Amino acid sequence: MRSAPADGGQAPAPPIEAGAGGCPRCGTTFAPLQEYCLECGLRLPRGRGVVTHLGTAWRRRLRWYPGDWLWPALLFLVIAALGATVAILSSTRDEGPKTLVAIPPPAQPPLTSSVGSTPATVPTTPTETGAAPPPPPPPAPKPPSPPAPPAAPVEWPAGQSGYTVVLASVPTKDGRAAGEEQAERAIDAGLTDVGVLESSSYSSLHPGYYVVFTGVRDSFTGTQADIERARASGYPKAYQRQITP
Repeated sequence: MRSAPADGGQAPAPPIEAGAGGCPRCGTTFAPLQEYCLECGLRLPRGRGVVTHLGTAWRRRLRWYPGDWLWPALLFLVIAALGATVAILSSTRDEGPKTLVAIPPPAQPPLTSSVGSTPATVPTTPTETGAAPPPPPPPAPKPPSPPAPPAAPVEWPAGQSGYTVVLASVPTKDGRAAGEEQAERAIDAGLTDVGVLESSSYSSLHPGYYVVFTGVRDSFTGTQADIERARASGYPKAYQRQITP
C-alpha cells in the first residue's frame, strides 16, 4: 500500500464519514472498498454498512446523491404503508357479513283431545277471616193473587131509604131469575152496585116488578154520575128513582 502524499507538510486528515457522492475533499468519484482518493490522496470514509453500499450503488447510476438520510426515510415510509395496509385489511375483515343465527320458536305443548278428558278444576280462594258475609238472596216474588170472584148482584139495604138508577123492570110473572139475568148483563157491561129488588116491598115503586138498579145513594144529586155511566154502557132509558120502604 502506498503512503498518502504530504499536503504542505501537514498530516493527513482523519477519516470522515461520507455523506456525498465523492471524495469529501476534491469530489473525485471512488470505487467501493477504496481506501484513499486517487486524486488528492485523502483517506476515504470506512463505512461498510448497508447504507454505504446503497449509496455507492446510487452513485454508480446517478450523478446526484441526496445523502444517506434517504434510506431511513424510505424505510419509514415502507413501514408506514405496511401498517396502513394491515389496518385497512383488519377493519374490512371486522365489517364483513355477519352470520345470523336462527333461533327456533319455543316448543308448544301438544294439543290434547277434549273427548273424555277431565275438566280442569278451578282453584277456589278461601274466604279471608273477618270478611263480610255475602248479602242475603232477594226475597222470592209473591205468588199472584187469585182472580177475584165474578161480581154478583147486590141486595138493597134492608129498611134503608135512598136514591138509585133504574136500568130495567121485569114483570114478576117472568120470575126473579129473569131479573137476575138482566143484572148480570149490567155487571158485564162494567156497571157497579147492580142489584135486583121486588117493587111490591117498597111504597115508592109500582108493584108487580123485579127492578134492576145500579147505585145506592143518599141524595138525588149522588145519582148523576151513575145515570151518565149507565147510559154510556148501553142503557139509554135509565132513570133516577127514590127508594122508600
